[in-house]
Amino acid sequence: MIIDLPDTTVSQVARALVRLREEGGAVALGRVLTLVIVTRPGHAEEAIEAANDASREHPMRVIVVMADADADARVDAQIRVGGDAGASEVVVLSAGGGAASDEAGLITGLLLPDAPVVAWWPHDPPAEPSASPIGRIAQRRITDAATPPYTSLRLTQLGETYAPGDTDLAWTRLTHWREQLAAVLDQPPYEPVTSVQVVGAGSSPSTALLAAWLRLKLRVPVELVYASAEEWDHGMRLVRLTRPSGDIVLERSNDLDATLTQPGQPSHDIVLARRTLRECLAEELRRLDADALYGRVITVGWHELDPPTSL
Repeated sequence: MIIDLPDTTVSQVARALVRLREEGGAVALGRVLTLVIVTRPGHAEEAIEAANDASREHPMRVIVVMADADADARVDAQIRVGGDAGASEVVVLSAGGGAASDEAGLITGLLLPDAPVVAWWPHDPPAEPSASPIGRIAQRRITDAATPPYTSLRLTQLGETYAPGDTDLAWTRLTHWREQLAAVLDQPPYEPVTSVQVVGAGSSPSTALLAAWLRLKLRVPVELVYASAEEWDHGMRLVRLTRPSGDIVLERSNDLDATLTQPGQPSHDIVLARRTLRECLAEELRRLDADALYGRVITVGWHELDPPTSL
C-alpha cells in the first residue's frame, strides 16, 4: 500500500504512521532500527528495493530523504507499507527550498524511539559523514566509494575523515574474498607469505582495499596492479600469495566463479559471485558497533601501499 501526502509536514507524516499502526495496516513493533537513506531525486528506487530486501532479515523503518534546494519550498511525502515495503515501513520525503537545508530536522520526528539509527548515502556522500547533520544522529554511517566517477582520492578522503561507525560498501563486497584467502592460509604447510600481488579494475576501490588489508595483516610487500578496462572492466580479478613452496593464486574467471591454484594440489573452481547491493546492505546492518578492522585498513593499510602499477 502506498499513501501520498503532498505538501505536508513531518508531524502530519508521523500522525499518518500512527493512524496506520492503529488501523492494523502497519506494525512498528519488532522494528530493530531506523535506516535513513540520503539520496537525490531519481536515484531512490534502487536503494529502497535493496532496503526492502534487507528488511526481511532486519525489520526496520526506512526514511528516504531527497533534498533539492532549487525546488519549491515544500515537503512531499509518501508512505509505503505491506507488499510495497518488504518487512519494513518506508517513508519517502522530497524536500525543496528552505526545508531542504535541514535534513536532520526532517527525520527527527520520524525516528523509531530507542532504536539505533543507520545512515546510508548511496550517492554523493558528505565530505565528512560523521560530521554531517544526519551522520551525527547515526550510530553507523554507510557510504559507497564505487559510485562513479571513482578516483583513489576517495579512499584517501575516507581515511582522513574516518570516525568509528563509518563503513563503505566497497569494503563489504570483499567479505567472501577475505574468507577464502584466510581459509587458504589456515591450511598446511603454514609457510609465511613473502609477497602479494592484487590485480583488479582501476575503477574498483575494492581492489585497493583488499590490497590494503593484505598489507596490514601480512606485513609484506603488496603489489597493486590495475588492469585496463579492455582486459578487466570491474571488480577484483586476482590475488597471488607467494610462499617458499610456490604461489597460491585465487583468480576470478567470471561473475560467479573463481579458480584456486595451490602448489602440489589440483586446481579447483569455487563459487565467488559478485555480491548484490541487498547482500552488502544486509551484512552492514548485522552489526551496529564500529568496524575497527575497516578503520585500520582505511587509515593505516591504504597509506602503506606503494602506488599502483598497470598491466
